[in-house]
Amino acid sequence: MNSRIITCLLLFSATLTFGQNLPLRKSLETSKRAIRMDVPMTNTIKKAFADGTRDFSGKPGPNYWQIQTDYDINASLNPRTQVITGSETITLHNNSPVEMSQIVLKLDHNIFRGDVPRGSSVPAETTDGMVVTRITVNGELVDLAPLPVPRQRGVRPEPRLEAFGLKQTVAFVRLAKPIPANSKAKIEIDWNTKLPGGEKGNAHRMTQRWQRRVFQPTQWFPRVAKFDDLRGWKTQPYLGPAEFFNNFGRFDVKIKVPAGWLVSGTGVLQNPEEVLMAPIRERIAKITDSDDEITIVGEDERGAGKATATGANLTWHFVADQVNDFAWATSSEFIWKATRATIPGKGPIPIHMFYLPERARLFARAAEIGRHALEFYSELWTPYAFPQLTFQDGPSAGMEYPMVVNSNQGAADHEIAHQWWPMMLGTNETRYGWMDEGFNSYMNILSANHRRGVPYNLDGRGMSYGRVSGGEDEAPMMWNANYAGNGYGYQTYVKAPAMLSMLGGIVGDDAVIAAMKKYAEVWEFKHPSPWDYIFFMNNELGQNLEWFWYYWLWTTESVEGSIQNVKSGRNTQVTVHQAGEMPSPVVLKVEFESSGPAIKPMKNAEVVNENTAIVTWPASVWFNGSRTFKANLNFGSRKIKKITLDPAGRFPDKDVSDNVWPRK
Repeated sequence: MNSRIITCLLLFSATLTFGQNLPLRKSLETSKRAIRMDVPMTNTIKKAFADGTRDFSGKPGPNYWQIQTDYDINASLNPRTQVITGSETITLHNNSPVEMSQIVLKLDHNIFRGDVPRGSSVPAETTDGMVVTRITVNGELVDLAPLPVPRQRGVRPEPRLEAFGLKQTVAFVRLAKPIPANSKAKIEIDWNTKLPGGEKGNAHRMTQRWQRRVFQPTQWFPRVAKFDDLRGWKTQPYLGPAEFFNNFGRFDVKIKVPAGWLVSGTGVLQNPEEVLMAPIRERIAKITDSDDEITIVGEDERGAGKATATGANLTWHFVADQVNDFAWATSSEFIWKATRATIPGKGPIPIHMFYLPERARLFARAAEIGRHALEFYSELWTPYAFPQLTFQDGPSAGMEYPMVVNSNQGAADHEIAHQWWPMMLGTNETRYGWMDEGFNSYMNILSANHRRGVPYNLDGRGMSYGRVSGGEDEAPMMWNANYAGNGYGYQTYVKAPAMLSMLGGIVGDDAVIAAMKKYAEVWEFKHPSPWDYIFFMNNELGQNLEWFWYYWLWTTESVEGSIQNVKSGRNTQVTVHQAGEMPSPVVLKVEFESSGPAIKPMKNAEVVNENTAIVTWPASVWFNGSRTFKANLNFGSRKIKKITLDPAGRFPDKDVSDNVWPRK
């Protein structure tokens, strides 16, 4: 036996001996728990606080800034080749206090190439992606294929204007002359991209045309990446499932298509007299006169000389202010219908619907649902900020862009809700999807009940998380959503409504909604972070809830409450236990026998009726680390028939059978 093996055996023996002297972990039934009372502050948010761009009020700090990117785009679609050819001028407003030594570009269409990283999305076909043929910065030509420069010790190479990564979804333009703080730069880019089509596409945005009939381009042009006070340039790749985080700006977009093709999109059409026939223009002028749905272009009115002007090609010109993206669709077969929504404090705006005639049944209720969503969410949060909304038919039946929903009536309410986040509150949905999809799912619950004419009810949602929590595939909500894998759907869509259900169980649902309404007003057309939301909500709700946010956002823990014992005597003592790591208030529903003396009042109790009371103790009863709490009930001599822990189902709990006394 050689010396190396002998050494290993001695170490293994020592480990066994040491392990035998260690105490086993105490049972969760008896062990104390350490309740974390604050939220983690990462280096990025610490820097923002130090710089004064964010602060503990949850409002933008005194030094808050954000850059702006304005786009002037000329694009031409060839339906025969399915290729868009474009040129664009981007005005980059560097409103930051630092100079930029590089420009980061987002080339999302490179996800259709066969040699780029991807998540679970699968393109309908492999293409050459976003083919960039020319870039200039402030009039100087960028080298798109730079050769490596030989390195010499002690000699620093001169900076060169050159681009890297043009075949990936994120590219870098290294600048010879930095863009100074609080200045502007002009970037020109020529490019072309083929829109993928076919039956093999999996997930949204992976199929962007139906043969040569309908084209639905999204994330279709080179964009300047987000640059903010938290991380500087956003450089993580576009993988497919997680969506976008863009700068706000103005879009002036001209799109050339064959005559007879209708074009819909973000913004307001600037030249209807050049592309539409007079009868069509007259109908458009009447859209906002009533709630009636009117036909702008019917099935027998399509084509050049009927719906559109004549000629070989027509250029449609759209302008959109204060938006973070631009999407459009086109077809020679679209039917075009429209109605209006009346926005509180603003007045009527048009709702447009473009779809294929054989899919009319999928848009039969789109106008009704769209009107309700725009009007309801305008009252719930802030008034809809844009001049119109458009439904676009096509292969992506559930995706959103400013003023555009690529959806039929099925996902209409959900996609329209996105006009608030991220279109009006520019949240980073690639990293914190719960601030986008999760808040959206929450407001969809409120909208659906309002549309049916019944009060909303969030009972049970918080408790339901107990059935999921702790799974090894579940990422915490503060895990980067771009890399969430199989847990992406639950992490970004489902968990936030459960979290807000529990928050409503602590402070009341109306208080949660009122606080989020003010949050939406304060951060409109800005870029809030999770910490801004947390501290804003704490201040609006008037209490420090960092313990609450910590357990929901940074962990996958649950409450796991139960009634362990009930002792009756002069008073009734209920022993409540929490086996999980997340604390919660203690809420007991006490039901009495129907006969006997009147119920005696308790200061922390609400008498629901002559036979029922709800008693509440705050979550702070657990902050000493104990797992058991003795809840003393003093309602007088009326006999108690039943006690239920967390009767509204607001706190995560896997097994609710032990929440009731007496046991069945």
